[in-house]
Amino acid sequence: MASKQFSSPSELWNLFLEYEKATKSNPRLKHIFVGKDGHPDYEEKEIPISLDGFELFSMEHGYNESADLSEYFECKNESYKDFFPLCRAIKKKIRKDQIEGGMAGIYNPSITQRLNGLVEKSEVKANIDGQIFKGINLDVSGDDSPKEDSKTS
Repeated sequence: MASKQFSSPSELWNLFLEYEKATKSNPRLKHIFVGKDGHPDYEEKEIPISLDGFELFSMEHGYNESADLSEYFECKNESYKDFFPLCRAIKKKIRKDQIEGGMAGIYNPSITQRLNGLVEKSEVKANIDGQIFKGINLDVSGDDSPKEDSKTS
């Protein structure tokens, strides 16, 4: 078990807010070509916040050297119970950002759905009409001799 890296939930929250601000203020640049002559340019693309991103950010800032905050976020180890409500809130904030960004077309909606366990369910019913196959009678009695037809005798 790893030792605690954060002295209080507020220290974890402040680091998360710092991560969120750094992520949102540093968009990725997508190389695009503009106009009929295809002049190269760059388009800014907002980056979604994620738990993996936060774990790496915290490692880069001197916290959890293994980039693993699972002791805090899995809510299983009672020695971290003071962090459980905050960790749930952080997960919800990440999920909200991803879902709303996907719905607004900022992020890829398909990937957003998969990451957050959202699926569109549809019910398909099929009726098949036809003759029912009843199988083949494979009565193997062990007697290989031909049977005489009782009508011809």
